[in-house]
Amino acid sequence: MPWSLDLSEPQTLLDGAMTYYAQALSFSCADQLFTSLNGELPWTQESIMIYGRETLSPRLQAWHGDEGISYRYSGKTFTTLPWTPSLVGLCHSINQAFGLKLNSVLANLYRDGQDSMGWHADDEMELGSDPIIVSVSLGAERDFAVRRIGEQRQAGKLALAHGSLLVMEAGMQNRWQHSLPKRQGIKQPRINLTFREIVHSRISLP
Repeated sequence: MPWSLDLSEPQTLLDGAMTYYAQALSFSCADQLFTSLNGELPWTQESIMIYGRETLSPRLQAWHGDEGISYRYSGKTFTTLPWTPSLVGLCHSINQAFGLKLNSVLANLYRDGQDSMGWHADDEMELGSDPIIVSVSLGAERDFAVRRIGEQRQAGKLALAHGSLLVMEAGMQNRWQHSLPKRQGIKQPRINLTFREIVHSRISLP
């Protein structure tokens, strides 16, 4: 099913590197989508490589998209699961609104404020040289922190609201890193959907 997006009040951030829509989905639509995804996606806690060590990811995730797509990060190769009606409808609405060809989504479930995402840029070769990534946030409000690549100091942060949409524009992954730090006192879950276009998939050798 398609989802109605309200893109009437964009906020341009980081000198054009990001565009934020605070209420792209109505509260009722965001509530409905959160409930659907929380119950229907096959959430798993993957093991990932961090600084050469294997550890459990501090969040749950599910990877969906067009058939035959694979994506490698944190030392592992992931193959897409089939689209669900909710996810493919939202992807179609985003593609129509922005003129994109997004063909997959990485869904992350942060169970509470202790789940997190470390500093990184989405610069894997499967995304091409200058990707545009669209992020939809549902559930508990969490901070999206940014810093320039090569610097340790955090440059700023943005509280991502329930039903918000953030476009990481072309060029951002080459200049900026982002993270979702732990946040004390958050007991509610958050779902983040990052829609992206896989330009080409790696061939996994036996």
